[in-house]
Amino acid sequence: MGRVRRLTATEAEQILKRYGFELVSQKGSHRKWRHPETGLTVVVPMHKGKTLPVGTLCAIMRGAEIPDDEWQTG
Repeated sequence: MGRVRRLTATEAEQILKRYGFELVSQKGSHRKWRHPETGLTVVVPMHKGKTLPVGTLCAIMRGAEIPDDEWQTG
């Protein structure tokens, strides 16, 4: 496992879109993304300009089953 790249919520959402996830709802600053074929759902907290905490980013990407090389270095 490599180092986790520091990503903003917007950057994380771009990765989710690339893998087929669609925005299904938003409540406050939290946006819910779902994959139409697999049914996987993840929630991304939108705090403009701030990078996501490492644990939050890991939970989002693992929950969405995004390959490690998309969000980790090395």
